[in-house]
Amino acid sequence: MNVARGYTTGDTIVARATPRGASALSIVRLSGAQAVTISASVFEGKDLSGVPSHTASVGYLRSDDEGAVDHVVATVFLSPNTATGEDIVEFTCHGGDVASDEALRMLVQAGARMAGPGEFTFRAFLNGKIDLAQAEAIGDLIHAKSVRSNRVSIAHLRGEYSSELSIIRASLLELLALIELELDFSEEDVEFADKARLEALLNQALLKIGALASSFRLGNALAKGVRVVIAGRPNAGKSTLMNAILGYDRVIVSEVPGTTRDEIEASIIYNGIAYQFVDTAGMRETADLIEAEGVKRSEKALSTADVLLYLIDITSEGALGDLSWARGLPDRIPGLAVLVVGNKVDMAAATSHTEYDLKLSAKLLGQNESDLGDLMGLIERISIGSDVFAEEQQIVTSQRHQVHLEAAKEAALRAQSQLHSGGSGDMLSADVRSIVEHIGSITGEVTNEDVLSQIFSCFCIGK
Repeated sequence: MNVARGYTTGDTIVARATPRGASALSIVRLSGAQAVTISASVFEGKDLSGVPSHTASVGYLRSDDEGAVDHVVATVFLSPNTATGEDIVEFTCHGGDVASDEALRMLVQAGARMAGPGEFTFRAFLNGKIDLAQAEAIGDLIHAKSVRSNRVSIAHLRGEYSSELSIIRASLLELLALIELELDFSEEDVEFADKARLEALLNQALLKIGALASSFRLGNALAKGVRVVIAGRPNAGKSTLMNAILGYDRVIVSEVPGTTRDEIEASIIYNGIAYQFVDTAGMRETADLIEAEGVKRSEKALSTADVLLYLIDITSEGALGDLSWARGLPDRIPGLAVLVVGNKVDMAAATSHTEYDLKLSAKLLGQNESDLGDLMGLIERISIGSDVFAEEQQIVTSQRHQVHLEAAKEAALRAQSQLHSGGSGDMLSADVRSIVEHIGSITGEVTNEDVLSQIFSCFCIGK
C-alpha cells in the first residue's frame, strides 16, 4: 500500500547501514518479504532460504557476470521477531566502498529497491515494533552530544517515556468514559460521574503534562547543546576567559586591542550538557576593515546565542555605561538570556557595584575551581534552569512533542475550568478528547503523512 513520502511496504528495501569510506567492515541490510529470496540468489554458500532465524553463514557474494565480489557473513532474521517486523538479511562485507557498492548493485539487480532516509525505522513504526516517540529517539541517539543525552535517548527508545505518556492517556480515557457515559443519559437526568473522581483524574493528568512540558528547556539543551557567546569591549578579557573555561589555550591572548578578528568556537561537557563557547571580536568602532568585519560578526552572533556572556573590564572608565548597555540587551533582542560578568577583580579597588551577575578574574579563573564552578553554575541556571536531575524518561527533547504538550496543557486547563464552573458536558468532553489526541500525536496513535515525512526524512539512509 502507499504510505508517507511515496514509500511502499510491499517491496524489499536495501541500503548500506554503515558510513562510506575505508573501514574494517561494511554492512548492507535488506528488509521485506523477499529479503531472503533475493539474498539467496546472490549468495554462494549455505542456502539462505533454508536457514533458521538469527543465524549467520559465511560465503561469497557472486555475480553471474563478474564472479565473486566479496567474502561476506550473511545473517538472516525472520519475521516477526526482527527490528522492522519483516524478514531482514544483513551482509557484513569488507570495509571500503567497492565491495559494498557491488553488493548493493547486485541486490538491486536481483529485485530489491534502494531505501529512502529512515525507511527501516519507518517500517518498524508501521509494523508496531516501536511507536513514533521511540522512532524519534533513534535519531536522537545517533546525534547524542553527551553521555546524559545518550541516556535520555535510550530511556525514550526503551519505551519508558512512552510509558509515562500512556499512563496519562489511560487516566484521561477513563475520565472521558465517565463524562460521555453521563452525556448518554443526560435526557434522563441521571448522573453517573463522581465529580471528585473527575477532578482528581484531571488534576493528575495536568500535573504530569505540566512536568513534561517544563522539562523541555533541559531536554532541548541535552539534544542540541547550549551556545554561549562571549562578547564585550576590546581587552575585556574575553579570550582569557574562554581559555580558562576550556582549560587550554584555544585563543591567542594579547594586550593589543582587536586581536580576535573572527569567531572562535570550542566545546566542553558540563553536568552532562554540551556547551559550545564562542569567542568574538571586541565590540567597538574601528577604522580597521578586518577588525570592523569581526565586530559586525560579533553583533550578528548575539542573535544566535542561547546565552550571551557579556564581559566587562571593571577597571575601565566606561564600565558603568557598558553595564547599563548590556542590561538593555534583552529589550533589544527579545528572548536573549544575558549574563553580565565583571572581570579583573584582581586589578580593581573594592567596588560597591552589585549589578553584575558575577565578578571574577579571568586570568586567575583556571587556578580557582570555586569561581569556575560559580560561573558554569550561572550559565547552567540561565540556560536550562535548576531542574538538572530530572529522570531521563521524563525529559522532553523534541520541539514537536513540546508543541503537543503545551496544547494538551491548555486543553486540560480549559477542562478544569469547565469542571469547576459546571459548564457544558459536551465542552468538557471535547477538551479531554483534545488532550488525548495531542498525546496520541506524540506516540503516533494519531498522526498524518506530513508529520511522518518530516520526522523520517531527517534520518540517514540505512537506518
